[in-house]
Amino acid sequence: MRRWCSILAICSAAILVVAQPVAAQRAAIDPHDWIAYKAKFVDASGRVLDNGNSGISHSEGQGYGLLLAYLANNPADFEQILYFTRTELLLRDDGLAAWKWDPAVTPHVTDTNNASDGDLLIAYALALAGSAWNNKDYLQYAAVMAKALLSNVVIDAGGRTVLIPGVEGYTAPGRKDGPIINPSYWVYEAIPVMALLAPSERWQKLRDDGLALLRSMQFGPRKLPADWVSLQAKPAPADGFEAEFGYNAVRIPLYLSRAGINDKALLTRLQRGMTVEGDEPATIDLTTGKPKDLLSDPGYRIVNDVVACVVGGTKLPAPVRQFAPSLYYPATLQLLSLAFVTEKHPECL
Repeated sequence: MRRWCSILAICSAAILVVAQPVAAQRAAIDPHDWIAYKAKFVDASGRVLDNGNSGISHSEGQGYGLLLAYLANNPADFEQILYFTRTELLLRDDGLAAWKWDPAVTPHVTDTNNASDGDLLIAYALALAGSAWNNKDYLQYAAVMAKALLSNVVIDAGGRTVLIPGVEGYTAPGRKDGPIINPSYWVYEAIPVMALLAPSERWQKLRDDGLALLRSMQFGPRKLPADWVSLQAKPAPADGFEAEFGYNAVRIPLYLSRAGINDKALLTRLQRGMTVEGDEPATIDLTTGKPKDLLSDPGYRIVNDVVACVVGGTKLPAPVRQFAPSLYYPATLQLLSLAFVTEKHPECL
């Protein structure tokens, strides 16, 4: 890791510029909302519990937890979540995190493959916190992870630069229709920060090619992307997965909005495609265009409301501004949405 020390000062200054919309001295998340989230989903060890998925933890959840603790301007909680992440998930030799930690089995990590969205979130949160709180160790960890991401899961395929979901299992020859991507794994707001940590032109190409793919993936009657997509030839829903706009994909409009990608046509298409029965989002069967699961939780509904805010300046409805967490995933999306609107679009509150 010592080889990265020489870039820390440069990274710190540069990342601070990127992170300026989230001021370190002022929390973007209401303290009471963060306390409620932490009480529901973060245990004393710093483990973020996915209570909608048998109470497991995963690198995505730890990354979200770190990012939310940063947005809440709470260094102590950030350190607590990071401690669990470092000691229980950052076990791989390549600098990336094992994706899953299961309290019901021993050892708790039985699959050491990584999940690139979780790695991106962890590295991004470390970079922001390291810059805002002047913590060089955080910046060093972030730089190591950014380099590992670039080396292991950012690949060139068919003239595109893409993000594969994990080191193992998503490319040929093991995966005949590979490479496989998940469009929701592109955390667009994190990519410019990764480029500061591990300088390479490939980061910009990753962003541009990800957006181009997202604009082109218009599957089924509702013209939506699939959760899992084969890039073997023309993009198509991947074999062995449900052809659906599922729980993964619901966060795509939020990621675009948070990154300042205000592509009205793209955001509107996604919003309309995922909305049924007036204004309720749903997972969608891409073949038939019919809804599968209605997503009535405020944490899902707020994603559409963020799009309405970004595209048309519409104020967030009162129900989605009230935070009463029930399930880990929608509660996380709701806090990320509220933090974004608080910082970037206060006129919508």
